[in-house]
Amino acid sequence: MEAIVTESVLAVSGARLRYTVRGDGPLLLLVAGGHHGVDANEPLARHLADRYRVLTFDRRGLAGSTADAPATSIGTHAEDVSALLSALTSEPAFVYGTSFGALIALELTVRHPEQVARLIAHEPAVPQVLPEPDVALGQLETVEEIFRAEGAVAAMRRFAADLDIDASDAEPDLPTRTPRPEHRRDAEVLLTYDLPAIRTHLLDVAALKGATPKIVPAAGENSSHVWPHASAAMLAGELGTPLELFPGGHNGYVFQPRGTAERIRTVLGS
Repeated sequence: MEAIVTESVLAVSGARLRYTVRGDGPLLLLVAGGHHGVDANEPLARHLADRYRVLTFDRRGLAGSTADAPATSIGTHAEDVSALLSALTSEPAFVYGTSFGALIALELTVRHPEQVARLIAHEPAVPQVLPEPDVALGQLETVEEIFRAEGAVAAMRRFAADLDIDASDAEPDLPTRTPRPEHRRDAEVLLTYDLPAIRTHLLDVAALKGATPKIVPAAGENSSHVWPHASAAMLAGELGTPLELFPGGHNGYVFQPRGTAERIRTVLGS
């Protein structure tokens, strides 16, 4: 039987966040990457709702959320997530974040460790931990330059190519996703505010070391050639903890939601 989904809106400082909740059990927050939110996380949330109370949301300015003040820093997104968790539970929550979402979740853990029971940080966008961060930073800067010169479509095409996002690396029964009407606007938010925030943010890795038992660095089985996979591996080394492998590539949670859900259950249950 399909879990009932409830959709609500939470007012936070400078924004209103659309979020959904489904299922029963411990609270599990999914923090999407890129310009994704509730819709991209929906298949994964559906596969997890038999064991968890799954929370998904749109970041401020994306899809069903609004923003009077755009988020120009990772800290703003982390505080939005903290407010969401505070509204739904007084207990520490499980968190699965991927790419940009993993960076937000890591910053949440730095600022509010009491809210996090365990975090799976899948291919976090943390260039600073790389031996040669200029390669990743250069890719991000190039995408921003293409956006300014040619627009969002060309920039997102380059962004996807740099991360080798392969829609064919998918589960065979995965339904075809139709781009939302807000797709281009959401991409513009990512390109205008979020990519610069990734480039300039300095994650407090030393603070994370104090929360090491809570943090599970993870990466895709098929993405060892892209820099976010390397970031996850380097973070695992910094924290002295194993790197967990998940199905697919950088966007495995979108294209392989069933396999990703199985790995999440295994990792959180271990």
